Amino acid sequence: MIPIVHHPAYVAPAPARSTYRWNKNGLIRDLLLAEGPRVAWHAPEPMPLHWLEAVHDPGYVAEVLAADVPYLKTRRIGFPITPEVAARAQAVPGGTWLAAHLALDYGFAANTAGGSHHALADTGAGYCVFNDLALAAVRLIEEGTVDRLAVVDCDVHQGDGTAALLAGRPEIATYSIHAEKNFPARKARSTLDVALADGVGDDAYLATLAATLTPFLAEHRPQLILYQAGVDPFAGDRLGRLSLTLDGLARRERLIARLTRGIPLASTVGGGYGDDALEIARRHVAAILTLGEAIAAR
Repeated sequence: MIPIVHHPAYVAPAPARSTYRWNKNGLIRDLLLAEGPRVAWHAPEPMPLHWLEAVHDPGYVAEVLAADVPYLKTRRIGFPITPEVAARAQAVPGGTWLAAHLALDYGFAANTAGGSHHALADTGAGYCVFNDLALAAVRLIEEGTVDRLAVVDCDVHQGDGTAALLAGRPEIATYSIHAEKNFPARKARSTLDVALADGVGDDAYLATLAATLTPFLAEHRPQLILYQAGVDPFAGDRLGRLSLTLDGLARRERLIARLTRGIPLASTVGGGYGDDALEIARRHVAAILTLGEAIAAR
């Protein structure tokens, strides 16, 4: 069985004036429920306040949890912070942390949300409120669960918030492979950034991923990987600039499983954008199931 982490708060009602597909996480849940005994469900606890404040500015944390975020930060996030969105923002990093612990036990686990890699210390950005990757990484290190870990980000957008929040922590390495000309306009510096030209397709993408991630893992020797498995490198993605096919996305997951052989891996959903939320959810679920199968077989 594939360990799956889900919390009811992940499925929040859409705030007014939001262009984000708020039903995506519910559709991901439903598609995984249809897999029956193939998956094992786990419910996380919300991330405790002191761990939120270990990464994010306490003033910003208070604004989010009170659903009282100033206009400029709201605009930067891309949607209003309602009480339901605040509860979701606190639950998601708890889910990524739990998925990491399950991965240490089982080799792989997936959070049905998360990958909020644009959130910074004192503000959210790009549909990201709290940075679950950075929050989980810091907590895992500081509680002594592992001594070294890596965040591997394959979203089409650079993991700028993750890179900024984890900079200066030698026990945490960050890797981002992304479209060079895509959001954010101003990039942060990951431990290793791999910037791709517009329109890169399956073969070139996978060759570059293998050529860069292999020495990165050999150098940093992580005991655990937090994986941002965004499906927005897909050619039809509304916010992507790359040209991967569905087969290319599946090959990416199998390659990740092979390159990370022997290293526990916890995946997060990451980006995927377009008008058809069900099709996007299917891509996310395909990533989770392909990873789970490939890691179980390695």
